[in-house]
Amino acid sequence: MIAKFFRALGDPTRLRLLEFVLHEEHTVRECVEHVGLAQGRVSSHLACLADCGYVGARREGRYAYYRVADPRVAELVVLARALAADNCAALAACERIDTPTDEAATD
Repeated sequence: MIAKFFRALGDPTRLRLLEFVLHEEHTVRECVEHVGLAQGRVSSHLACLADCGYVGARREGRYAYYRVADPRVAELVVLARALAADNCAALAACERIDTPTDEAATD
């Protein structure tokens, strides 16, 4: 189960979306503008994050506002960024894990 938990975060687009909604809620349209992908793809990624319990949605009229569902998710992302920064050279040299094609997700 834990591997599946992290696998949902392994996609660069899902990680960017999760980071985007860490501190305030955003509409799907705002998420689309942020990641620059088609609305269908963004909605699919948001649905995955929601199904896994990372984000929740609040409906207001015809809009859905996405936000982090559990504050521990924000803590996890902050910790992951710190660990990645501390292990930057080792991560860059690692040849066993594919490099993300979306470099913005690793900034």
